[in-house]
Amino acid sequence: MSDTPVIGVLALQGDVREHLVALAAADAVARPVRRPEELAEVDGLVLPGGESTTISKLAVLFGLMEPLRARVRDGMPVYGTCAGMILLADRILDPRSGQETIGGIDMIVRRNAFGRQNESFEAAVGVQGVEGDPVDGVFIRAPWVESVGAAAEVLAEHDGHIVAVRQGTALATSFHPELTGDHRVHALFVDMVRANRAAESL
Repeated sequence: MSDTPVIGVLALQGDVREHLVALAAADAVARPVRRPEELAEVDGLVLPGGESTTISKLAVLFGLMEPLRARVRDGMPVYGTCAGMILLADRILDPRSGQETIGGIDMIVRRNAFGRQNESFEAAVGVQGVEGDPVDGVFIRAPWVESVGAAAEVLAEHDGHIVAVRQGTALATSFHPELTGDHRVHALFVDMVRANRAAESL
């Protein structure tokens, strides 16, 4: 078995291309995922930023929502940025009508918590598990995590708010590391996928 993991990016809406580039730079084989059969072929999955309600409705329309939930429940590594963080939350504080989540992280998330599009900003964020200087976090209509359950580990905070969380094989950030050229967060996720593959092969 090749040591290079195959990692998908959910390609229904959002900044898919940037994640594909970042994953390739972090030594993964990166593929867009739009159909259940494509989901079945990947070792891990990135849920990109975009509009969380739109992505959830498209996932239902494309027949992906239940396969996604099943694979996350079964331990497939998954990484959500911004809207992807909302999709991984077990609970949304202020959901829009018809909005669903995949779940997987015991956290409560507040949508658009850092403000509207014109209030977007960048900030240095120290992320546990990422060595070296803080990560340059790009926050665009970003959520924050109101609270986490006992199984979830807080990896980063900004201005007193939780902005990065991990629970087992699931990782989520409020910010967009794929927009900065710094691929260390993606490398952390690729390492998670490698470790999961190694554990499954035992």
